[in-house]
Amino acid sequence: MSNRITHAIPGTEMGSNTNDHHESQQYNHKVPVPQKQNLFTEFKTSITDIFFHDQPLKNFKNQPKSRKLLLGLQAVFPIFDWGRSYTLSKFKGDLIAGLTIASLCIPQDIGYSKLAGLAPQYGLYSSFVPPLIYAFMGSSRDIAIGPVAVVSLLLGTLLQNELDPVKQKKDYQRLAFTATFFAGITQFALGFFRLGFLIDFLSHAAVVGFMGGAAITIALQQLKGLLGIKTFTKKTDIVSVMRSVWTNVHHGWNWQTIVIGISFLAFLLVAKYIGKRNRRYFWVPAIAPLISVIISTFCVYITHAEKKGVQIVRHIDKGVNPSSIHEIFFTGDYLVKGFKIGVVAGLIALTEAVAIARTFAAMKDYHIDGNREMVALGSMNIVGSFTSCYVATGSFSRSAVNYMAGCNTAVSNIVMSMVVLLTLEVITPLFKYTPNAILASIIIAAVLGLIDIEAMITIWKIDKLDFLACMGAFFGVVFVSVEIGLLIAVAISFAKILLQVTRPRTAILGRVPRTNVYRNIQQYPDAAKIPGILIVRVDSAIYFSNANYVRERTLRWLSEEEEELKASGASKSTVHWLIVEMSPVTDIDISGIHALEELYKSLQKRDIQLVLANPGTVVLEKLHSSSFAELIGEDNIFLTVAHAVAKIAPKLEP
Repeated sequence: MSNRITHAIPGTEMGSNTNDHHESQQYNHKVPVPQKQNLFTEFKTSITDIFFHDQPLKNFKNQPKSRKLLLGLQAVFPIFDWGRSYTLSKFKGDLIAGLTIASLCIPQDIGYSKLAGLAPQYGLYSSFVPPLIYAFMGSSRDIAIGPVAVVSLLLGTLLQNELDPVKQKKDYQRLAFTATFFAGITQFALGFFRLGFLIDFLSHAAVVGFMGGAAITIALQQLKGLLGIKTFTKKTDIVSVMRSVWTNVHHGWNWQTIVIGISFLAFLLVAKYIGKRNRRYFWVPAIAPLISVIISTFCVYITHAEKKGVQIVRHIDKGVNPSSIHEIFFTGDYLVKGFKIGVVAGLIALTEAVAIARTFAAMKDYHIDGNREMVALGSMNIVGSFTSCYVATGSFSRSAVNYMAGCNTAVSNIVMSMVVLLTLEVITPLFKYTPNAILASIIIAAVLGLIDIEAMITIWKIDKLDFLACMGAFFGVVFVSVEIGLLIAVAISFAKILLQVTRPRTAILGRVPRTNVYRNIQQYPDAAKIPGILIVRVDSAIYFSNANYVRERTLRWLSEEEEELKASGASKSTVHWLIVEMSPVTDIDISGIHALEELYKSLQKRDIQLVLANPGTVVLEKLHSSSFAELIGEDNIFLTVAHAVAKIAPKLEP
């Protein structure tokens, strides 16, 4: 470290006295006092930056009423925008994509409804109405709407904590519709009031862990159908599930069911592998579930395997979605329960859908309006709750198939919903002999893709604290329950935010040789400290939550520096100037200013002068408003660290 202390003062390496004079001239700039905004302007700017950063109303200015009406319709229903340029060639791509995802969604929907504890037709209902609403209101071209495994499991788990889906079937269905209604209200409110940034508080690492844990939990739950077990635990943790599996090994397993389940699971996994290896064969894993259902249903029908213990679907209600608006709990105890369940399920569904929409938008290089997406998702779930649907959202597997099938617009969702309508009106009786083992196999094959090992390894390499959040959510879901895993994910995400806010990074800066650039000495080992000067950088806004820490950490840096100087036997063993590099400090509040005042007083007792370098406009304005700039002297606020050192260095010469 001593080599950093003994480097020459800036200007001595640069050559002649002429150069030194030139440097002193260019460092004579003073930091201007920012013009103070009035209260209304400041408030308006802050609100605009937070809620209207994308300037959604700018296109409405100076427009005739007819144009404003059209723009308003396009803002609420984007289909009126892109629909004007819709062509037959685009429809061909959407038709193929819609038929492809329909073949995938029909068997999945039947299985996912069982995860939610509902009859099979409710999964199909949820792939008919919500996709239609989304097609008119959503801004994503690629997302495929319908029930998904994780949300279905979460909803089913939370509902079954309140009611028994068999003994209290009617109230259970009503509570599901109530939860769906409030899930939609939550999503709509977040988008309407432009509060979508709130879902970003659930970190990507936590979502990866939660999804992976949920995938394993869902797969374990399917062992009941895969093995033909009739009596199975209602708990979701891995210990309870495996205990239930092994206690039924002698009398509960059905070998015919196992043969059907394992055979078609292998077929589905092979089809998935083929599609993954060669994108031209994307249709293979897409149609494999429907082929499995058709073949297995035919085999059970002709062999009457249901008489040998093979469990089958037996009945799916025929016909279009019945109205359920009168079944929603708008009063009573179940209203509050439905609200709580709906908020949780709605937020998870929203997080998944927005992530999927952004992913595919980035791949096709188009813009996604997050708040508009939330309004669209909320609207479709509100309408869905009135038409016997449960919480629907974007499905990653179906969206990926939709993308690879060549979809161009949300019309693919309309095509899919029309196929589902045809299924409800005509085909549902044919599912009577579909074995439950096939549905279990389809779900297992679908959810395995949610376990993202590569993402977990990347998280471990990049950020160990993020990995802790990931594993906390993962093990919470697998070993306790879905809701506990979700709670752990949220808690660790918030803990990380609080840790970063309350304990911001600080660094000692040194001068990079042969330059006037000052950088972190840990990152640049050759960077030299300036004798008699300590340069500290604070890499965060200074608020009430971290102000005292910043002050104490700066004083600790100072003490450590003086101890190091004495230990090294440097000729100048005392620091006389403290420069705080403030370019990363985006904002400061009254607690932060008080902390700087206390720091200044502490430094005065040690005969050390405080100097600030490059404070931003907002920070500088507050420093002047609080008179702190006058306290330390306006001459001690500089454009850059280099300016400050050039001004101070001559005062340190013997």
